[in-house]
Amino acid sequence: MTFADFNFSTSLLEALSMMGFETPTPIQEQAIPIIMENKDIIACAQTGTGKTGAFLLPILNKFASNNSNTNYINTLIIAPTRELALQIDQQIEGFAYFLGVSSLPVYGGGDSTSWDQQKKALSDGADIIVATPGRLIAHINLGYVDFSHLEHLILDEADRMLDMGFHDDIMKIVNKLPKKRQTLLFSATMPAKIRQLSKKLLNKPEQLNIAISKPAEGVLQGAYMVYENQKIDLIENLLSGKKNYPSILIFASTKKKVREINQRLRGKDFVSAEISSDLSQEERELALRKFKSKKIQILVATDILARGIDIKEISLVINYEVPQDAEDYVHRIGRTARADATGVALTLISENVQYRFKQIEELIGSEVMKIPNPPEIGSGPKYDPGHKPKRKGYSRNKRRRSGPRKSFRKNQKR
Repeated sequence: MTFADFNFSTSLLEALSMMGFETPTPIQEQAIPIIMENKDIIACAQTGTGKTGAFLLPILNKFASNNSNTNYINTLIIAPTRELALQIDQQIEGFAYFLGVSSLPVYGGGDSTSWDQQKKALSDGADIIVATPGRLIAHINLGYVDFSHLEHLILDEADRMLDMGFHDDIMKIVNKLPKKRQTLLFSATMPAKIRQLSKKLLNKPEQLNIAISKPAEGVLQGAYMVYENQKIDLIENLLSGKKNYPSILIFASTKKKVREINQRLRGKDFVSAEISSDLSQEERELALRKFKSKKIQILVATDILARGIDIKEISLVINYEVPQDAEDYVHRIGRTARADATGVALTLISENVQYRFKQIEELIGSEVMKIPNPPEIGSGPKYDPGHKPKRKGYSRNKRRRSGPRKSFRKNQKR
């Protein structure tokens, strides 16, 4: 199948050709015809499957077919992070050169000039607005945002937005939109809370699920059994001599860990950078640009911030910790081995989270090779996935001594 089979406008097909798009991905092949029929969609597709194109191309085709710009906000795309909002807007900009579509990203962290640009677009109109929930709410609260003519609402990485606590913000935004609209919800995972949200927002949606539970065949997976105090030494050991790996992405669970890892690597003369919410937006964008252009070999990031990063040819992904959710493992290692390339994904498994890694292996349907630690690191804990540590800080005897919870609440009110 080719993009010409969708009966896209000539100008859009020319844009696709000039940008090197040849054949649609599975999510594009299935989603685009449904969206072109003006139906709502709830789609589950993992990172790197082309879902941004799946929702952008049919919307852009409408603009191209109408051959006219609007003086109002036609399409609102909501994304969880600034990085993802910028990535989507950059893709729109690529097509806008050929189609004349206006778009603007709306996110926090900028100066007064960027705020004024956002205000002008939200009040005067732009074809497409790509926004993070928090900054869009800030504009809405000032009363000048006009969504009265909106035709399309798109939520990208909806599961991550809920994980970040944006449910109420999303509902507040939706309440400002016309009830008659087309709504497209894209998510990397499909937990119950996403299905509940879809019932509130979508009208008789078509459902798509594109192979979420299997890593790409080109990913060579491995894991190391380590104690917590061995991790940073192992990272340094693994990266030594890896000059043939042009792009290495390290995931850590917290900003503190990201900072510690990056400082250690830089202290050992690795060319690395970090990306976390502790940095300004300008610093984060600079780190991403340098990583994309191969001026920085190693990027250390929290999972939430890195989820929207679209960088090709990542050769090595390292999970400093086992992901909390098994499906997140698939998305993380999906950063490598894209487009039929090969890549390596390594995970560091400490003693108390072995059961979580077993859940990952059950999800992907295969056992991940456990690699012996280098001699200079020393042996780690034995792999015992059946062991699940007891929750700390809980004791039945202690609970009895502390009295019933109801009494505690009563005393607190006093």
